[in-house]
Amino acid sequence: VTMDLKAPGDWLYAVGVTADELGGSAYLRRRGLEGGRAPQPVPDAIACYRAVHRAIAAGLVRACHDCSEGGLAVAVAEMALAGELGCELALGDAPRAPGVSRDDVVAFSESLGRLVVEVAPADALDFEAMLAGLPVARVGQVRADGRVWIAGLDGRAVIATDVAALAQAWRGHLAGGGMHAGT
Repeated sequence: VTMDLKAPGDWLYAVGVTADELGGSAYLRRRGLEGGRAPQPVPDAIACYRAVHRAIAAGLVRACHDCSEGGLAVAVAEMALAGELGCELALGDAPRAPGVSRDDVVAFSESLGRLVVEVAPADALDFEAMLAGLPVARVGQVRADGRVWIAGLDGRAVIATDVAALAQAWRGHLAGGGMHAGT
């Protein structure tokens, strides 16, 4: 299974809990800030990984990407870039630790043990059954129009861009310019 988005209409799932763990993150580095809580070990992460692996082996997963450097928003953006497809994401639907109440934390926290998974709608119930009891939630959908739209915790857009702008920002990042949120 690769990370590139495959088909418009497919569902996107967040697997694993997002905590307030921006310490040492790409998000804070980009802003020249320090501090915050660093990502902590997740004792039950292996259960999530094993369940996703079973779902992959069963043919239920079309794409999968970790949320390490950059968090959930960057993982989804990378998937959109790789597949040249758009997506929409609702930060409020992502599994999160108690007290996580800021858009930037949910979007860019680098909490360990998290994945974004693309699943065809026809396979969604089976996928959800395989991950029952684990921190997993449907958080979005793949779009055909190339738009990348991320809704904050209040439902309003916090990132509204397209794959072309993401590609331009990524090229700037590779040239040493860094990724630009919201471009």
